[in-house]
Parts: sequence; C-alpha cells; structure tokens
Amino acid sequence: MPLGIYVSVPFCRTKCSYCNFASGVFSRAVFERYVDRVCSDIENARTTAERMGGQLERAADSVYLGGGTPTVLDSQQLARLFAAVRDNFSTLPDAEITVECAPGTLTPPVLETLSRCGVNRVSLGVQSFVDEEAAAVGRQHTRAKTLEDIDRLRGAGISNISVDLIAGLPHQTREGWQCSLDELVASGVPHASVYMLEVDEDSRLGRELIAGGTRYHAHFVPDEDLTAELYETACEKLNGAGLAQYEISNFAREGRRSRHNLKYWSRQPYFGFGVDAHSMLEVSDDPYVVVGAEENFGGRAEGGSAPCEVLAADLEAVRFSTADTLEDYVVGAPLTRTPVSQQEALEETLFLGLRLNEGVDLERVRVQFGPFVVTALGPPLVELASMGWIEWQGDVIRLTPEGRLLSNEVFERFISHDELTGSGSGRRPMLDNP
Repeated sequence: MPLGIYVSVPFCRTKCSYCNFASGVFSRAVFERYVDRVCSDIENARTTAERMGGQLERAADSVYLGGGTPTVLDSQQLARLFAAVRDNFSTLPDAEITVECAPGTLTPPVLETLSRCGVNRVSLGVQSFVDEEAAAVGRQHTRAKTLEDIDRLRGAGISNISVDLIAGLPHQTREGWQCSLDELVASGVPHASVYMLEVDEDSRLGRELIAGGTRYHAHFVPDEDLTAELYETACEKLNGAGLAQYEISNFAREGRRSRHNLKYWSRQPYFGFGVDAHSMLEVSDDPYVVVGAEENFGGRAEGGSAPCEVLAADLEAVRFSTADTLEDYVVGAPLTRTPVSQQEALEETLFLGLRLNEGVDLERVRVQFGPFVVTALGPPLVELASMGWIEWQGDVIRLTPEGRLLSNEVFERFISHDELTGSGSGRRPMLDNP
C-alpha cells in the first residue's frame, strides 16, 4: 500500500492565540539547521523503520508539508525538502502533494518553487474572512489578501485549494460567520475544513478562557451553544453548495477529498518527519526485526517508551513520534515508539472510521477481527442508537449530526466498554493528526 509522507515545518510569522500545535516564531537562522536535520531523517527513513519494527513502502501517493507555516521557508529550503522526498521515495505520478500556507506568505519566488516542485494542492489557513476576527487571534492577512492569493494560486496552475475556518473565534457572530461561509463558497475552492475552537491548556487563548480572563479577547469568545450552532450552520451551507461533508470537519467537491488525511482516518501507513511528527507503519513481517525492536525499547535503548507488553504475534502496527519541541528535535532526541496490538487496532478502526460520513462497515470489522467482536459491539451500539448519536443501517454504523458534535463521547463508549476491550480502562481515543 502506498505511503503517505508528512513533513512538519514548525515556523510561523506570528503565533496565533488559539494555536495548540508544536509551532512558533523562531529566528530564520534556525531554519537551515532544521532543514538539514529533516533531510537527514528522510534519507535515513528505511533504517528508522527497521529500528521501529515496521515495514517501509518506498512508493508514496501523498506528500504533505504542514506546520506551522511551511511557506515562511525560502525557496531553496522548500526545494531541498521536496528533493529529499523525491530522492528517497518513489512519488507516484498521480500523487497528491499538499503544502499548508498562511495567506500573505506566497511570495512570487515561493509560489514559483511550489509549482516547480510539483505541488498540486494548497491548504490555506484562513480561519475567518472577517478582518476583525482574524486580527483578534493574531492572523496577519485580510479578506482581500486571501482572495488575491486564491487567484494567484490558480494562475500558477494550482486549483486544488482548501480553506480552513474556525467556529468560535473571539468577536464571532452569526452574521460574521455567515459572511465567512458566503466568501468561502463564492471563492469556488473545492475543499474546506471547519473546526470548532478547542479550549485547552495548550494554547494561550484556551488557558485564558479556562482562567476566566480577558486577554486575547477571551471574553468575546462565543459560548459552546453558539459555537455548535455555527458548526451546524456550516454543515448545512457547505453541503447545500456542493461541498459535501465526508468527515467531521471536512467538506469537498466530487473527487477533491484530502487523500493524505484519509490515510489517517482509514489507518493506512504514513511516515512523519520533523518536530512532533507521527508515523504509523505496518508491523514487519520478519519476526526477528519485530522482536529486536521490542527488546531495544524494553531496555530503553531508544528512549521514551516503557517496556513493551505486547506479544510480537499480537502486533498489528507500530506508531512512533519525534520530539515535540524544536530544541529537542534538532539535537536528536530519541523517538517514542508505541506498538499497536490487534485490540488497539480494532479501537482505532472504530473511532477513526466513525469520523467519516460513510461510517464503519461491520462486515469488514468481522472479517479483520473476528465475528465475536461484532457481537460484543451490540450493547454499546444499541445504547448509542437509542440516544440518537449513531444510525445503524444493516452492517454500517455512522454518526448522526448530533453524534458529530459529541464525537469524543461516542468514541469513549466503545473504548471503555468492558466486553469489547476486556479492561474497561476508559482510555481517551487517540485522535492524532500528524
């Protein structure tokens, strides 16, 4: 199965107040050293995969530069990253090659480099077309600049454009949100992502909201009910405009779904490079490689992971991740390795599959994990259907519109179900987006 390749670029012009990613503002003097390290990791990908106990497929059908804002790098640095991928992997002719951009960072040299390097998809972090809302969270673009960049991308031959919006930003109103949705639809972009503002301690705005303060315009953030209403409005508006919802936060015209992100939700293999980059590979079919990897981590030869409690025969995949700070990554901090058992693979299949509008096919679950698993799913499925959080038609289960708003609660019902997990551990789902 072709691989998805993710390259993290953790640099931004400014740090937005809502951002909880491993990114920030750094001196440009750091950029070259970082690119050197990422290119070295890409060159050593096969060795890394073997050390982790995973299979590495050389063919890749998606490449994704995310961040951060990759387009703050200069043209030569961007070209080096693409060259490293091209020299060490076989990028298929029809591969989807995406770069995340902030409006206003597409200088003529950068745009020319993207086109020359084969980029055929750009994800624009717009968040809002209302200038007051964008400025309140630290975005430096305007509505006019965003629309100008969309035109310039099309002029460079890159028409597969995605626009991100966030529901729940400070100063956001129903009228302002409708304006953003109208502008998005009028722009004609074939893909959109709509997220509800996350309130947690990993962002400055989130911490201020939790503390009940007023910095970062926190006292102008809509309440949860209004934020949920804005999300539902977006679902109705975008679906009606031909941007069909295919995942909790994602909408696309026919043939324009994000191939790269679908790899995460359908548990296809992907390899991440750079700060806080996550990977998932199928476990090696060579038992000696698998056992060797587990012995290394059991003795903490690589660091970061506890002794493995999963038998090699029960392994289905292996996940690993890089350091989540720039300083640790650049100096070569060890990877963190997490073996994925058959049981954990089942849990991931359920909660990642339910993110998709097409849902989970229980017949496929039955074939992959055994008929007893589907039998054990019966009680939680009946309960969730009675609550109106899922719909169950034949062998397919899907989230309802209400279930999408309460998706984490739905996923928890599966993972904490005693008969299914054999533990009742109540672990929260791992909704990582490398």
